[in-house]
Amino acid sequence: MSETNTSEKMSFDAKDIQDNKVIAALAYIVFFLPLIAAKDSKFGKEHAKQGLVLLIASLIIWVAGMVIPVIGWFIIGPLGSILILVIAIIAIIKTLQGEFWEIPYIGKYRHSFKF
Repeated sequence: MSETNTSEKMSFDAKDIQDNKVIAALAYIVFFLPLIAAKDSKFGKEHAKQGLVLLIASLIIWVAGMVIPVIGWFIIGPLGSILILVIAIIAIIKTLQGEFWEIPYIGKYRHSFKF
């Protein structure tokens, strides 16, 4: 059985990275911004996809934190929110450094989106 590498190295054009890394980093705050401001950027699109996956994960954590009594209120919600914030900060820093960092466990789901 072959194992796929989930932390695959993405290759991007150096000019694309340099021109669009700030817009790509903002994808972790407003995921669709690179789709509007840098619509031809592969670097921006990959970060937009990952920003969308992070948004979906944060919504799931938020709903679980609200719906599940006690454990959700005091553990899932607060710790999940802190985890999402830390992941977003790491992703923004890596993006501003011109790197593509696939978010562990959930980053692979960005391939589900075609834009």
